[in-house]
Amino acid sequence: MKNLPCLIPPSRLRLLIGLLLAGSVLLAPVAQAAELGENVQTLLDRARAQSPELALMRAEADAAAQRVQPAGALPDPVLRVELMNINNYGSEAGFNVLPNKVGETKYTLMQSLPAWGKRDLRRGVAQSDAQQAAARTAGAWTELAARIKASYARYYLAAGNEKLTREILDLMGRVEQLAQARYAGGLAAQQDAIRAQLEQTGMRSELIMQENERRQVRARLNALLARDAAAPLAEPAALRPLPPTSTLDAAALAQRARDNNPQLVAEAARIQSAEKNRELTLRNRYPDVLVGVFPSQVGSRITTLGVMVELNIPLQQETRRSQEAEAEAMLVAARAKSEALVNQLVGDLGENLAGLDAARRTEALIVNQSLPQSELSLRSAMAAYENGKLDFTALLEAQRQIRKTRQDRLKAQVEAQMRLAEIERIVGEDL
Repeated sequence: MKNLPCLIPPSRLRLLIGLLLAGSVLLAPVAQAAELGENVQTLLDRARAQSPELALMRAEADAAAQRVQPAGALPDPVLRVELMNINNYGSEAGFNVLPNKVGETKYTLMQSLPAWGKRDLRRGVAQSDAQQAAARTAGAWTELAARIKASYARYYLAAGNEKLTREILDLMGRVEQLAQARYAGGLAAQQDAIRAQLEQTGMRSELIMQENERRQVRARLNALLARDAAAPLAEPAALRPLPPTSTLDAAALAQRARDNNPQLVAEAARIQSAEKNRELTLRNRYPDVLVGVFPSQVGSRITTLGVMVELNIPLQQETRRSQEAEAEAMLVAARAKSEALVNQLVGDLGENLAGLDAARRTEALIVNQSLPQSELSLRSAMAAYENGKLDFTALLEAQRQIRKTRQDRLKAQVEAQMRLAEIERIVGEDL
């Protein structure tokens, strides 16, 4: 057979191959990108970018940050213009409101000067308020992330239970065929096949409930993502890996929570604000100053120049003492709230660490002992039933046992994920 002629020149062919290889490299990341819902990170990324709740908190934090500079700024100066003798009494000129046409025009330029230190304290209060707003934004994210992580774990559980039920349903179909074959050969009663069918009917009923539960969890996840409740989500592929046991030291995590928990950060900023507000209230014992300069104009000439100083006199001592007592009480309340929150978070942290450890050990026990034993029991029961050495009730019990064991493993995995999500919420960062 003769070689066919090449329709594409070698140089063009090499160029085409190069373009195809480059295109495959460029498109590879797109093909590998995870679909929304395939893992929890895709949901977290979507929520961080598009959550209206976070957008609201960011806008409020930005507004609070913009209040810092005006809080410590001087108030605007005031210009006063007084036209005196506008009817020009004593001269032949008539009524006029032009500065150079009246008897005398007085200009007063005034500037208010707060007492020493008040501007810095007001700026400090505004900065603490901005820190509180930023911490509340971080707290809103940690709360939202924890809800998404917990809901994704439930989504994984619902999908896993549904998949498990379908697998066991297929298994019961094979068991029914085995029972039918034994019944046809006169080796078993018809009741065995009927019981296998009843078992499958019950599983189909459970399957309906599990599908409904998965739709409900999907609707909850979509709501957290600000999407339509019926919007599609990919099948959950896997849960997040659990952190090593060595990183779950209670004392170390409690210290990280004190340093990073957004609620505690917000309370620390609140304490600073209360302290500065108390100092500012005490500074109100000293008067503010209003200074001014006032030139006077007669005709088109400035004839006289004067200055003025104005002080407010802090005579209302009873009112001032009440304000100082209020500021002190607010500081005490802020410190007490922070201490109570620390105690609550440390207690919740210990509880969830214990729950995570129990879930981890439960899964290990199931994987290493219960699941292999249940699988061996089911294989042995099916072989014994096929050989007529075991009744159908024992076979059903073996099937139910392996199903329960696999469900318990799913529950332990999801329980660990939910405990981990709560621990990360308390600590204020991913582990």
